[in-house]
Amino acid sequence: MFFILSKILYFLLVPFYWIIILLIWRWFSKNQALKKRLLILAILFLVVFTNPCIYNMSNLAWQSKPINLSTDKKYEAGILLGGMAGYDKNNRGYFGDNADRFIQTANLYHQRIIKKIIVSGGTGSLNQEEPAEAFFLRAQFIANGVNDSDIIIESRSRNTYENAIYSKKIIDSLQLKPPFVLITSAIHMKRSENVFKKTNIDYISFPCDYKVNEENFSFDEYLIPNISLLNKWSFLLKEIVGLYVYKLTGKA
Repeated sequence: MFFILSKILYFLLVPFYWIIILLIWRWFSKNQALKKRLLILAILFLVVFTNPCIYNMSNLAWQSKPINLSTDKKYEAGILLGGMAGYDKNNRGYFGDNADRFIQTANLYHQRIIKKIIVSGGTGSLNQEEPAEAFFLRAQFIANGVNDSDIIIESRSRNTYENAIYSKKIIDSLQLKPPFVLITSAIHMKRSENVFKKTNIDYISFPCDYKVNEENFSFDEYLIPNISLLNKWSFLLKEIVGLYVYKLTGKA
């Protein structure tokens, strides 16, 4: 039930839909004063959520800061959280926008900073019909020179909470020595840290996949609205709301 409700919540966290709802409400409203207020609110949302400056500053405030791991320190395993790959209608795997998670994990392995890779990722789709993401990632790691024996698959998790629960079971069953390197997108790291801490997993954070960097800022960006941000905001809002929902439900 929690998994289904989280999917519904994610749908409601897209600012584009907020504007559409306000405009539809205005269309059907008979109250002229209310119609005016709804239009002003819709315009305000449009201005705020298409402004690159507000978007960039908000993401930078939420993202975890970069961390450099010394090659002198070795870790028993890195825990890579899924959310970077999917499948097409013919069940052919492909990488998505968050593929930097895969690249950085492979780098940590080849630099011998982590000895093994725990790939935690089932399928996040509601119908649960497509293959687990972890199977595709395992094949890609092998293709990139990672020993098959150094890859541990966790293919049941559907969300961050289950990533932690099932990873904990693997760690305990294999008696792997902590701390572990927790690898996920910088925007997703705060929620992940809270969940893994709640699960009593000793970890070192390694955020990657930075969508916003300070050097990306330019003056013309602030002046030109970007309509695509109406969708991109949903990823940040999902993380903020998701963290507090997890805290309220005792998962973080």
